[in-house]
Amino acid sequence: MTEQEKSTEDLIFNAAREEFIEKGFDGARMQEIAKRASINKALLHYYFRTKEKLFDAIFDKVFKIFMPKVLDVMQSDAPLFTKIEVFIESYIRLIMENPHIPSFILHELNRNPDRLVGLFGNVAGIVKEKGFSRFSEAVNEEIKKGTIVPIQPEQLIVNIIGLCIFPFIGRPIIQGVIFNGDKLQYDNFLESRKKEVTKFIINAIAVK
Repeated sequence: MTEQEKSTEDLIFNAAREEFIEKGFDGARMQEIAKRASINKALLHYYFRTKEKLFDAIFDKVFKIFMPKVLDVMQSDAPLFTKIEVFIESYIRLIMENPHIPSFILHELNRNPDRLVGLFGNVAGIVKEKGFSRFSEAVNEEIKKGTIVPIQPEQLIVNIIGLCIFPFIGRPIIQGVIFNGDKLQYDNFLESRKKEVTKFIINAIAVK
């Protein structure tokens, strides 16, 4: 890929992210994405033939940035609580920077779950093979030491993800009702969520 092609692709990615964030997957339009990127629609279709392919490319790019940090800590000899802290911080930050992802996932779960399974396939495979197995070992080691309560590693990771992702899925209620529509308060809440979820999870599994 030439520098000019890379520059054009970056413009498209940035424009598409803005469009998805503002209008959601269903409301986003390729014509508007082209307009935001200051290119014509034909050129946009040259790079990405459909809105679905464009989102897939963004999704893949986001996780390629996110996964190395998570896998590094999951595979490391870091203490279990450190692994949990880094995972939560990275996961929440990822979605804060890409708030269109949860709505897209919910949209696809209802419309085309098989496609979503394929989209997650490579990412999930890498995590399970290179990261989650070591995380599971760390959990089981701490259980044997008596430092945490017995818990299945799969249950633990799903608990963590659920606590991280709900504030994004429930944004209309949380921002609109709890914070009376104040976006700044909601954003501050998300930022503090990193420490709150970490503290909640560790308190829940640590032997008192």
